[in-house]
Amino acid sequence: LPVSKSNATENDVLKANLKGTDPAWRSNANRYLALYTADPGEAGTATTSEIAYTNYARVAVPVADWVDGGSDFSNTNLLQFPVCGVTGAVATHVAIVTTSAGAGQILYSGALDASLTISNLIQPQFAAGALHVQED
Repeated sequence: LPVSKSNATENDVLKANLKGTDPAWRSNANRYLALYTADPGEAGTATTSEIAYTNYARVAVPVADWVDGGSDFSNTNLLQFPVCGVTGAVATHVAIVTTSAGAGQILYSGALDASLTISNLIQPQFAAGALHVQED
């Protein structure tokens, strides 16, 4: 998954590294996985282009559920979004965000390998080890 940080997250990282200012979201027990119909962009928030199929909700991912592979972090467990009800959508991007709902901050976002058409009774999911987050 090629990823980028939002502008707000880039600023938080600079403040943490250069000024020792810990971002408020860092101590939260969870990060959240969100789906998007288009690239939310570096200037976006967690709601920018967020998908809105029937029953959609972000998925909580405990911070302990990321495996540190050196320069590559991956998810340790199956991550499942709610099953789609009547109205679907097409997902093109995924992001790790700071809040379970609303305009939280995008920590990392990237394009899916292929667009995913989500329709009635489809449950989007990522297998254990399928999401990779890297910085260079």
